[in-house]
Amino acid sequence: MSSTPRTDPSERADALGGERPVERGSFRDRVRSKPGLGQAWRVGVFLVGLVCILGGFALAVLPGPLTIPPVLLGLWLWSTEFQWAHRFFEPFKKKGQEAWEHAKRHPVSSTFFTVLGLVLAGVAIWATSHFHLMDRGKDLVGLG
Repeated sequence: MSSTPRTDPSERADALGGERPVERGSFRDRVRSKPGLGQAWRVGVFLVGLVCILGGFALAVLPGPLTIPPVLLGLWLWSTEFQWAHRFFEPFKKKGQEAWEHAKRHPVSSTFFTVLGLVLAGVAIWATSHFHLMDRGKDLVGLG
């Protein structure tokens, strides 16, 4: 397959932003080449990414862990189709690669702190349930 991009990002700017270049002959190239289907694909990617990001924000105010991963997943999905999201996602990707390299250089301390964080998260979830902290918090602010 040729790695020649099908679309120059500055060539096409629509309501969803410039397209990310794709390899000629790839699945996305074939989808984009069909009238209407390419735009429908991009709208679908946008909506799925939006659902992930809104879900991550909802998890920030609702009880429970895993706030950041859905937001990053939505941003990654957007970065596969939209140039502006790709530029926005790059620093997060770089930080993730740096963290992975650090973990490979220091496996014992990385494992220790990862396990410690998981144990502390488990203790926090247990304590919230065991001591009925959500109910007490609702009573404290007048919602219960």
